[in-house]
Amino acid sequence: MKTLALTAFAALMTTTALADVTTRPIAFENEGATLNGTLYLPSGHTEGTAHPTVIVTGAWTSVEEQMPATYAKAMAERGFAAITFDFRGWGKSGDLPAATPGGPRFIESPEAKTSDIRAAFAFASTLPQVDAAALHGLGICASAGYMVDAAAQNDAVSRVGLVAPWLQDKALVEAVYGGAEGVAALKAVAEAAEAEGGDIIPAAGPEGAEGVLMPIGGYYFEPARGAIPQYDDAWNNAGWNDWLTYTPVDGAGDFDKPLAIVHSEAAAIPDGVRRFVSSMAGEATQRWLEDVTQFDFYDDPDAVTSAADAVAAHFAQ
Repeated sequence: MKTLALTAFAALMTTTALADVTTRPIAFENEGATLNGTLYLPSGHTEGTAHPTVIVTGAWTSVEEQMPATYAKAMAERGFAAITFDFRGWGKSGDLPAATPGGPRFIESPEAKTSDIRAAFAFASTLPQVDAAALHGLGICASAGYMVDAAAQNDAVSRVGLVAPWLQDKALVEAVYGGAEGVAALKAVAEAAEAEGGDIIPAAGPEGAEGVLMPIGGYYFEPARGAIPQYDDAWNNAGWNDWLTYTPVDGAGDFDKPLAIVHSEAAAIPDGVRRFVSSMAGEATQRWLEDVTQFDFYDDPDAVTSAADAVAAHFAQ
Protein backbone atom coordinates (compact mmCIF):
# COMPACT_ATOMS: atom_id res chain seq x y z
CA MET A 1 0.00 0.00 0.00
CA LYS A 2 1.28 3.47 -0.84
CA THR A 3 1.93 5.84 2.01
CA LEU A 4 -0.99 8.20 2.45
CA ALA A 5 -0.34 11.86 3.02
CA LEU A 6 -3.28 12.96 5.13
CA THR A 7 -4.17 16.27 6.64
CA ALA A 8 -7.06 17.09 8.89
CA PHE A 9 -7.66 20.57 7.56
CA ALA A 10 -11.33 19.63 7.26
CA ALA A 11 -12.41 23.28 7.15
CA LEU A 12 -15.65 22.43 8.90
CA MET A 13 -16.39 26.12 9.22
CA THR A 14 -19.67 26.50 7.39
CA THR A 15 -22.85 24.53 7.78
CA THR A 16 -25.66 24.12 5.28
CA ALA A 17 -29.12 22.81 6.11
CA LEU A 18 -30.38 20.03 3.82
CA ALA A 19 -33.86 19.00 4.95
CA ASP A 20 -33.19 17.44 8.37
CA VAL A 21 -29.58 16.71 7.43
CA THR A 22 -26.63 19.02 8.00
CA THR A 23 -23.76 19.20 5.50
CA ARG A 24 -20.27 20.57 5.94
CA PRO A 25 -17.41 20.82 3.43
CA ILE A 26 -14.35 18.66 4.03
CA ALA A 27 -10.97 18.30 2.38
CA PHE A 28 -8.15 15.79 2.77
CA GLU A 29 -4.94 14.83 1.03
CA ASN A 30 -3.84 11.75 -0.86
CA GLU A 31 -0.57 11.33 -2.73
CA GLY A 32 0.00 15.06 -3.07
CA ALA A 33 -3.49 16.05 -4.23
CA THR A 34 -6.36 17.65 -2.34
CA LEU A 35 -9.69 15.82 -2.42
CA ASN A 36 -12.79 17.88 -1.71
CA GLY A 37 -15.98 16.45 -0.33
CA THR A 38 -18.90 16.75 2.06
CA LEU A 39 -19.72 15.52 5.54
CA TYR A 40 -23.41 14.73 6.17
CA LEU A 41 -24.64 14.75 9.75
CA PRO A 42 -27.98 13.39 10.98
CA SER A 43 -30.76 15.50 12.36
CA GLY A 44 -30.17 16.58 15.94
CA HIS A 45 -26.40 16.31 15.77
CA THR A 46 -24.69 18.05 18.65
CA GLU A 47 -21.04 18.95 18.87
CA GLY A 48 -19.10 16.29 20.73
CA THR A 49 -21.25 13.46 19.36
CA ALA A 50 -19.55 10.80 17.22
CA HIS A 51 -21.78 8.85 14.83
CA PRO A 52 -21.49 5.56 12.99
CA THR A 53 -20.33 6.76 9.58
CA VAL A 54 -20.54 5.64 5.96
CA ILE A 55 -18.11 6.55 3.17
CA VAL A 56 -20.24 6.70 -0.01
CA THR A 57 -18.77 6.42 -3.52
CA GLY A 58 -20.45 6.47 -6.91
CA ALA A 59 -20.44 5.13 -10.45
CA TRP A 60 -17.71 5.69 -13.04
CA THR A 61 -17.23 9.29 -14.23
CA SER A 62 -19.51 10.53 -11.42
CA VAL A 63 -19.05 13.43 -9.02
CA GLU A 64 -20.13 13.56 -5.40
CA GLU A 65 -23.29 15.61 -6.08
CA GLN A 66 -24.81 12.77 -8.11
CA MET A 67 -25.73 9.36 -6.68
CA PRO A 68 -23.21 9.60 -3.80
CA ALA A 69 -25.08 12.61 -2.42
CA THR A 70 -28.42 10.82 -2.80
CA TYR A 71 -27.25 7.88 -0.71
CA ALA A 72 -25.28 9.98 1.78
CA LYS A 73 -28.43 11.95 2.54
CA ALA A 74 -30.36 8.68 2.86
CA MET A 75 -27.78 7.37 5.33
CA ALA A 76 -27.93 10.57 7.37
CA GLU A 77 -31.73 10.37 7.45
CA ARG A 78 -31.26 6.90 8.98
CA GLY A 79 -29.03 8.16 11.76
CA PHE A 80 -25.55 7.80 10.26
CA ALA A 81 -22.98 10.40 9.40
CA ALA A 82 -21.84 10.07 5.79
CA ILE A 83 -18.95 11.29 3.68
CA THR A 84 -18.79 11.85 -0.07
CA PHE A 85 -15.90 13.25 -2.12
CA ASP A 86 -14.63 13.73 -5.65
CA PHE A 87 -11.89 11.34 -6.71
CA ARG A 88 -8.59 12.72 -7.96
CA GLY A 89 -8.94 13.89 -11.53
CA TRP A 90 -12.69 14.51 -11.21
CA GLY A 91 -14.98 17.28 -10.05
CA LYS A 92 -13.54 19.66 -7.47
CA SER A 93 -10.56 17.50 -6.50
CA GLY A 94 -6.96 17.83 -7.60
CA ASP A 95 -5.24 16.06 -10.44
CA LEU A 96 -3.79 12.61 -10.73
CA PRO A 97 0.02 12.51 -10.88
CA ALA A 98 1.45 14.22 -13.95
CA ALA A 99 2.97 10.91 -15.02
CA THR A 100 -0.48 9.32 -15.42
CA PRO A 101 -0.72 7.92 -18.96
CA GLY A 102 -2.95 10.20 -21.00
CA GLY A 103 -2.95 13.10 -18.59
CA PRO A 104 -4.05 13.95 -15.06
CA ARG A 105 -7.85 14.22 -15.44
CA PHE A 106 -10.88 12.12 -16.35
CA ILE A 107 -8.96 8.82 -16.17
CA GLU A 108 -11.06 6.00 -14.73
CA SER A 109 -8.21 4.55 -12.69
CA PRO A 110 -9.26 1.74 -10.35
CA GLU A 111 -5.90 1.87 -8.61
CA ALA A 112 -6.11 5.61 -7.95
CA LYS A 113 -9.74 5.52 -6.87
CA THR A 114 -9.11 2.61 -4.51
CA SER A 115 -6.23 4.58 -2.98
CA ASP A 116 -8.52 7.60 -2.59
CA ILE A 117 -11.10 5.52 -0.72
CA ARG A 118 -8.44 4.21 1.64
CA ALA A 119 -7.38 7.80 2.26
CA ALA A 120 -11.00 8.76 2.94
CA PHE A 121 -11.32 6.00 5.55
CA ALA A 122 -8.11 7.12 7.24
CA PHE A 123 -9.20 10.77 7.19
CA ALA A 124 -12.70 10.00 8.47
CA SER A 125 -11.20 8.21 11.46
CA THR A 126 -9.68 11.52 12.60
CA LEU A 127 -12.94 13.50 12.63
CA PRO A 128 -14.65 14.16 15.97
CA GLN A 129 -18.07 13.59 14.36
CA VAL A 130 -17.09 10.05 13.34
CA ASP A 131 -17.21 6.95 15.50
CA ALA A 132 -14.05 5.30 14.19
CA ALA A 133 -15.16 1.96 15.64
CA ALA A 134 -18.24 1.98 13.36
CA LEU A 135 -16.89 3.16 10.01
CA HIS A 136 -18.48 1.56 6.94
CA GLY A 137 -18.23 1.74 3.15
CA LEU A 138 -21.00 1.99 0.56
CA GLY A 139 -19.97 1.53 -3.08
CA ILE A 140 -22.35 2.12 -5.98
CA CYS A 141 -21.88 0.65 -9.47
CA ALA A 142 -18.21 0.76 -10.59
CA SER A 143 -16.95 1.96 -7.23
CA ALA A 144 -18.27 -1.24 -5.65
CA GLY A 145 -15.08 -2.90 -6.83
CA TYR A 146 -12.95 -0.03 -5.57
CA MET A 147 -14.77 -0.14 -2.24
CA VAL A 148 -14.25 -3.85 -1.61
CA ASP A 149 -10.59 -3.53 -2.59
CA ALA A 150 -10.13 -0.54 -0.26
CA ALA A 151 -11.93 -2.25 2.61
CA ALA A 152 -10.31 -5.68 2.34
CA GLN A 153 -7.80 -6.30 5.14
CA ASN A 154 -8.39 -2.70 6.30
CA ASP A 155 -8.76 -2.47 10.07
CA ALA A 156 -10.43 0.95 9.78
CA VAL A 157 -13.50 -0.55 8.08
CA SER A 158 -16.26 -2.43 9.91
CA ARG A 159 -18.83 -3.32 7.22
CA VAL A 160 -19.44 -2.81 3.52
CA GLY A 161 -22.60 -2.34 1.47
CA LEU A 162 -22.84 -2.42 -2.33
CA VAL A 163 -25.70 -1.03 -4.40
CA ALA A 164 -26.06 -2.07 -8.06
CA PRO A 165 -22.45 -3.26 -7.99
CA TRP A 166 -20.47 -3.58 -11.21
CA LEU A 167 -18.16 -6.46 -10.32
CA GLN A 168 -16.31 -7.87 -13.32
CA ASP A 169 -13.81 -10.55 -14.24
CA LYS A 170 -12.09 -11.19 -17.58
CA ALA A 171 -15.00 -13.18 -18.97
CA LEU A 172 -17.54 -10.49 -18.05
CA VAL A 173 -15.32 -7.75 -19.52
CA GLU A 174 -15.28 -9.62 -22.81
CA ALA A 175 -19.02 -10.25 -22.65
CA VAL A 176 -19.74 -6.54 -22.17
CA TYR A 177 -17.19 -5.09 -24.60
CA GLY A 178 -17.52 -7.24 -27.68
CA GLY A 179 -15.41 -10.28 -26.92
CA ALA A 180 -11.64 -10.52 -27.08
CA GLU A 181 -11.59 -8.55 -30.33
CA GLY A 182 -13.67 -5.72 -28.88
CA VAL A 183 -11.46 -5.52 -25.81
CA ALA A 184 -8.33 -5.47 -27.96
CA ALA A 185 -9.78 -2.64 -30.06
CA LEU A 186 -10.51 -0.53 -26.97
CA LYS A 187 -7.01 -1.17 -25.63
CA ALA A 188 -5.68 0.10 -28.95
CA VAL A 189 -7.79 3.24 -28.48
CA ALA A 190 -6.19 3.66 -25.05
CA GLU A 191 -2.67 3.26 -26.43
CA ALA A 192 -3.34 5.88 -29.11
CA ALA A 193 -4.76 8.26 -26.51
CA GLU A 194 -1.76 7.77 -24.25
CA ALA A 195 0.59 8.51 -27.14
CA GLU A 196 -1.26 11.79 -27.76
CA GLY A 197 -1.23 12.79 -24.11
CA GLY A 198 -4.94 12.03 -23.68
CA ASP A 199 -8.14 11.99 -25.70
CA ILE A 200 -11.09 13.44 -23.80
CA ILE A 201 -14.59 12.78 -25.13
CA PRO A 202 -18.07 13.45 -23.69
CA ALA A 203 -19.16 10.83 -21.20
CA ALA A 204 -22.89 11.05 -21.93
CA GLY A 205 -25.01 11.44 -25.02
CA PRO A 206 -28.41 10.63 -26.49
CA GLU A 207 -29.20 7.12 -27.67
CA GLY A 208 -27.10 6.24 -30.70
CA ALA A 209 -24.75 9.21 -30.48
CA GLU A 210 -21.21 8.78 -31.82
CA GLY A 211 -18.01 9.77 -30.10
CA VAL A 212 -19.32 9.53 -26.53
CA LEU A 213 -18.71 6.97 -23.80
CA MET A 214 -22.38 6.28 -23.00
CA PRO A 215 -24.60 6.88 -26.07
CA ILE A 216 -27.70 5.75 -24.25
CA GLY A 217 -29.42 8.82 -22.82
CA GLY A 218 -30.90 8.44 -19.36
CA TYR A 219 -29.40 9.44 -16.03
CA TYR A 220 -26.15 11.13 -17.11
CA PHE A 221 -27.77 12.91 -20.06
CA GLU A 222 -30.90 14.30 -18.38
CA PRO A 223 -30.55 17.64 -16.53
CA ALA A 224 -33.29 16.64 -14.08
CA ARG A 225 -31.24 13.60 -13.11
CA GLY A 226 -27.46 13.30 -13.39
CA ALA A 227 -26.60 15.96 -15.99
CA ILE A 228 -26.08 18.54 -13.28
CA PRO A 229 -23.74 21.55 -13.60
CA GLN A 230 -21.11 19.91 -11.36
CA TYR A 231 -20.82 16.83 -13.63
CA ASP A 232 -17.63 16.81 -15.69
CA ASP A 233 -19.32 14.84 -18.50
CA ALA A 234 -15.89 13.72 -19.64
CA TRP A 235 -14.00 10.50 -20.28
CA ASN A 236 -10.34 10.17 -21.17
CA ASN A 237 -9.86 7.30 -23.61
CA ALA A 238 -6.43 6.70 -22.11
CA GLY A 239 -8.23 5.07 -19.17
CA TRP A 240 -9.62 2.13 -21.12
CA ASN A 241 -6.69 -0.17 -20.50
CA ASP A 242 -6.83 0.17 -16.71
CA TRP A 243 -10.60 -0.33 -16.71
CA LEU A 244 -10.58 -3.37 -19.01
CA THR A 245 -7.89 -5.13 -17.00
CA TYR A 246 -9.58 -4.44 -13.66
CA THR A 247 -11.15 -7.65 -12.31
CA PRO A 248 -12.36 -7.23 -8.70
CA VAL A 249 -14.10 -10.61 -8.78
CA ASP A 250 -10.65 -12.21 -8.80
CA GLY A 251 -9.87 -10.61 -5.43
CA ALA A 252 -13.02 -11.79 -3.66
CA GLY A 253 -11.08 -14.37 -1.71
CA ASP A 254 -9.26 -11.56 0.13
CA PHE A 255 -12.44 -9.77 1.16
CA ASP A 256 -12.94 -10.13 4.91
CA LYS A 257 -15.76 -7.76 5.89
CA PRO A 258 -19.47 -8.40 6.53
CA LEU A 259 -21.10 -7.56 3.21
CA ALA A 260 -24.60 -6.54 2.08
CA ILE A 261 -25.52 -6.32 -1.61
CA VAL A 262 -28.61 -4.80 -3.22
CA HIS A 263 -29.03 -5.53 -6.91
CA SER A 264 -31.53 -6.52 -9.58
CA GLU A 265 -31.54 -8.91 -12.51
CA ALA A 266 -32.61 -5.91 -14.60
CA ALA A 267 -29.48 -3.96 -13.63
CA ALA A 268 -25.90 -4.30 -14.90
CA ILE A 269 -23.99 -7.63 -14.89
CA PRO A 270 -25.79 -9.45 -12.05
CA ASP A 271 -23.55 -12.44 -12.76
CA GLY A 272 -20.68 -10.44 -11.31
CA VAL A 273 -22.39 -10.45 -7.92
CA ARG A 274 -22.86 -14.20 -8.01
CA ARG A 275 -19.25 -14.80 -8.99
CA PHE A 276 -17.93 -12.47 -6.31
CA VAL A 277 -20.08 -13.94 -3.54
CA SER A 278 -19.25 -17.51 -4.53
CA SER A 279 -15.53 -16.75 -4.11
CA MET A 280 -15.80 -14.94 -0.77
CA ALA A 281 -14.48 -16.58 2.36
CA GLY A 282 -17.52 -15.34 4.29
CA GLU A 283 -21.14 -14.81 3.44
CA ALA A 284 -23.02 -11.86 2.00
CA THR A 285 -26.52 -10.65 2.71
CA GLN A 286 -28.23 -10.15 -0.64
CA ARG A 287 -31.42 -8.32 -1.55
CA TRP A 288 -32.59 -8.63 -5.14
CA LEU A 289 -35.18 -6.10 -6.29
CA GLU A 290 -37.48 -6.77 -9.23
CA ASP A 291 -37.32 -4.77 -12.47
CA VAL A 292 -34.97 -2.09 -11.16
CA THR A 293 -32.52 -0.83 -13.77
CA GLN A 294 -28.99 0.36 -13.12
CA PHE A 295 -29.96 4.02 -13.49
CA ASP A 296 -33.05 3.48 -11.30
CA PHE A 297 -30.73 2.63 -8.43
CA TYR A 298 -29.13 6.06 -8.79
CA ASP A 299 -32.19 8.23 -8.20
CA ASP A 300 -35.54 6.43 -8.33
CA PRO A 301 -37.12 7.17 -4.92
CA ASP A 302 -38.49 3.66 -4.38
CA ALA A 303 -35.27 1.94 -5.43
CA VAL A 304 -33.11 4.27 -3.35
CA THR A 305 -35.34 3.79 -0.30
CA SER A 306 -35.23 0.00 -0.58
CA ALA A 307 -31.47 -0.05 -1.08
CA ALA A 308 -30.77 2.46 1.69
CA ASP A 309 -32.98 0.57 4.13
CA ALA A 310 -31.13 -2.68 3.40
CA VAL A 311 -27.62 -1.32 3.77
CA ALA A 312 -28.54 0.77 6.82
CA ALA A 313 -29.86 -2.34 8.56
CA HIS A 314 -26.61 -4.10 7.70
CA PHE A 315 -24.47 -1.27 9.05
CA ALA A 316 -26.52 -1.12 12.25
CA GLN A 317 -25.80 -4.75 13.18
